[in-house]
Amino acid sequence: MTGTMAHKPVHDERHSVGELVAQATEQLSRLVRQEVTLAKEELTEKGRRAGRGGGLLGAAGAVAYAGLLFLAGTAAAALSLALPVWAATLIVTAVLFAVAGALAVTGRTQLRRAVPPMPEKTLGSVRADMEEIRERAHR
Repeated sequence: MTGTMAHKPVHDERHSVGELVAQATEQLSRLVRQEVTLAKEELTEKGRRAGRGGGLLGAAGAVAYAGLLFLAGTAAAALSLALPVWAATLIVTAVLFAVAGALAVTGRTQLRRAVPPMPEKTLGSVRADMEEIRERAHR
């Protein structure tokens, strides 16, 4: 290197109070933006789960309704026809109710995962950030 280039200090340890406040404000602002983005992502995922759960419960209701129709058909067939007809209809009814039950359990599980609609990961991260800020402020 030539002697004509000015040497700049790599890291100046002396900062004015104004510079420190500006840095802290910028860092806090960036942190808040990041936390808001994380909260949005978390709420979006919970919304998707609630939508899937609601859809599955709706499907369970539709299949259960079809099952009730088949049950009514089974009762009519049992009264008017020989055993094999109503037995076959009863089997179909049982299968439909089993499907409805599986859909209902799956939908309920999805809804439980979505509730409460709070961004729990983000809240935990904000708490950790606040604790870190408190610790550094006391140093």
